[in-house]
Amino acid sequence: MLSTLAVAGAAAPVLAACSSPSSPSSSKDPAPTSLGTTPSKPVTLNILDVAGNLALTKPMIEAFKSAHPDVVSRVTYSTGTAPQLSSKVQAQQQAGNAQIHLVLTGTDGLAAGIQKGLWYNVKPYYDAFFPGLMANYQPAAASMTTLAQDQGIELVWYPSGPLLEYDPGKVTSPPETPDALLDWAKANPGKFQHARPANSGPGRTFLMGLPYLLGDSDPTDPTNGWSRTWAYLTELNKHIESYPSGTTDTMKNLAAGTVHMIASTTGWYINPRVLGTVPPRMKVAKFQTFTWVCDAQYGVVPKGVSSDTLTAVLRLLAWMLTPEQQAFAYDQGYFYPGPAVKDVPLSKAPAASQKVIAQFGEPQFDSWIQQYPIKNSLPATTQVTAFDLWDRRIGSTK
Repeated sequence: MLSTLAVAGAAAPVLAACSSPSSPSSSKDPAPTSLGTTPSKPVTLNILDVAGNLALTKPMIEAFKSAHPDVVSRVTYSTGTAPQLSSKVQAQQQAGNAQIHLVLTGTDGLAAGIQKGLWYNVKPYYDAFFPGLMANYQPAAASMTTLAQDQGIELVWYPSGPLLEYDPGKVTSPPETPDALLDWAKANPGKFQHARPANSGPGRTFLMGLPYLLGDSDPTDPTNGWSRTWAYLTELNKHIESYPSGTTDTMKNLAAGTVHMIASTTGWYINPRVLGTVPPRMKVAKFQTFTWVCDAQYGVVPKGVSSDTLTAVLRLLAWMLTPEQQAFAYDQGYFYPGPAVKDVPLSKAPAASQKVIAQFGEPQFDSWIQQYPIKNSLPATTQVTAFDLWDRRIGSTK
């Protein structure tokens, strides 16, 4: 399970690099017009994870392979990073050799592939493979499906943040407002930290959450609607020494005492404490006036896979959305709560997951999720813009 954080930290996005136009070779493969319910023979599925998603979904996949040997004969797994994803898939497509059959990705890799035309549109298969798809999702998770633009199936969901994680031995009263955080950072220079938003879930959640916290004119428009956010980040930047490349580094810095408070999320608060990366004594806090910016992970199918393989992948994805399989998404709190579909309480999770959440979870998370509004992450092209602006205006100064 230690690999969860390593993969997740590396897999977060460099979306600014993903804004090149679609290439003809990546978008020339039309999806098959019709598919059978079972492949002509069992297939080998090659699955690439660029989001740490296998920590949540590998038990679901293995269960499907065992239950349906007529569909899948073998599964291979590999991991990578979201910044490398689109070029790797595109190279295979240009060579006419689609070796990756299913990609497990966050909004980062999803967006990169959408912009380059790499993924199949799976909407034609909704009725046959995913009856009642939208009605099956939790409302907030259903909203996040719009980011996929029908080019992926949402598999797991969580409200994310922005939250503050801190060392209670160093921070006796955590800030409750952005102004209080700024005052604390001024009084404690170099002791607050978040990772580069383009490569960190907590970093980008902090960035996308600030416009709501600060009352900006349009939280969905980083170019014209974030005047307060950019002014705030410019001031906060004066009291931050560095922005690590990934979230794991901020967690290690918190554990080492190099910093005393960091940007976090529900899952990033729980899972590193489970793994021992962060001491269990660390605490989490929310802002007084609060809006969740949620996150999700998706299964996407690269263009060029065979009809038999596409059939198998769609069967697998449908299986992963059943309540019985979604219960595995609680895992060790990495994407807490995790399930994207309705009616999957923690009581349905494996005993090991229930024990982890009881020991390392935050009892207030569930009430906070119910109490405060939940907004989507920015859509793909807007995330590109936001990360590019942050890199140029804030990150480049360090």
